[in-house]
Amino acid sequence: MNLRVRVPASTANLGPGFDVLGLALGLYDVVEVQVTDAGLKVEVLDAGAGGVGDVPTDETHLVVRALRRACDHLGFSVPGLHLRCHNAIPHARGLGSSAAAVVSGVAAGYALAGRELDDDALQLAAEFEGHADNAAASLLGGLVIAWETGGRFGAERLDPHPDLRPVLAVPGLRSSTDATRGLLPEHVPHADAAFNAGRAALAVRALVGNPELLLSATEDRLHQHYRAPAYPDSARLVRELRAQGVAAAISGAGPTVLALTTTGILPDVVDVTSFEVTALPVDSAGVQVAVG
Repeated sequence: MNLRVRVPASTANLGPGFDVLGLALGLYDVVEVQVTDAGLKVEVLDAGAGGVGDVPTDETHLVVRALRRACDHLGFSVPGLHLRCHNAIPHARGLGSSAAAVVSGVAAGYALAGRELDDDALQLAAEFEGHADNAAASLLGGLVIAWETGGRFGAERLDPHPDLRPVLAVPGLRSSTDATRGLLPEHVPHADAAFNAGRAALAVRALVGNPELLLSATEDRLHQHYRAPAYPDSARLVRELRAQGVAAAISGAGPTVLALTTTGILPDVVDVTSFEVTALPVDSAGVQVAVG
């Protein structure tokens, strides 16, 4: 059996929705999967903005690990695998490259087993990272609200407003999610938690029904200012964009800057010389698997 798996990038948090809100983006990794007689062969034909040499080509490759995990869960096994990975999602930039790899592996495992994706697919994918916002966006497409209860992950998919035009400013700097999480305090003031709860609720309303609310709706007090020392230029760009009335935030763990616009462009007065600026559509389909 041969498969072609296409999985979208994602941006998470969207300002106040830390580990809760995610949005799928029209930038895709593609994995070609071929079942063979025995053994494992992984070809990494590109690695987004990272180097191909940084990506393992053995059983530790994320797609392989997720595919094996899904197959084990479904009680299915394959004699051997040949994977060809075409990676367009930049690595270590806050655009969900790891979650996309995991989702593509889980989706491939389900397809090989002849099973439709179900709630357990999200569970399997989210367990790799410990939160479901990126994984749910790549799996389901659109805007997602993710949660976890007693170790069980869930997500609700919503259709974002049709006028939404995300713009990404991607720096050359790479960032580690583990490292930036290490900058977060164990405790935050009650007032900050209440502030973010209100803004996260407002963000859902703004993203789905009223983009005019996005500037206020993307305010955050829980995580971005704590992480700012890890990528000062990105933090500077967020401040400058917001001063110009643009709903900007750090994408995921950074350092990419997300601007939620209705125009698909950034103000000329903002300095983006150290960033690659790209307008991307929202992906509405999520992961797609073609057999044959």
